Amino acid sequence: METEESLDESSREIEATDTSKAPTGFAGGLLLGLVLGAGLALLFAPDRGQKTRGRLRQRMRSLGEGAREGIERAGSRTRKELLRRQRRLRAELERVSERTKDALD
Repeated sequence: METEESLDESSREIEATDTSKAPTGFAGGLLLGLVLGAGLALLFAPDRGQKTRGRLRQRMRSLGEGAREGIERAGSRTRKELLRRQRRLRAELERVSERTKDALD
């Protein structure tokens, strides 16, 4: 039967061994993933670079226009909501003012 001290020492050795190999294993895996990803991208690319860049440019323009339109719609709705709340607040202030005048009279 092992004592607590021997268990602590063996677990420290395991931790030291595991952590010393971790950075090199991660870097190697990252490098391998980059190489494989680049190779697969070149292998399965549907079109030439110029055509792909043109499609990307067009898609980005379309996304930009869609984003601008969405922002304009949101701004319009926000302005309408603010005006609506402003009218309600003014009406409520008038009612409170009238009640105050009535209470003071």
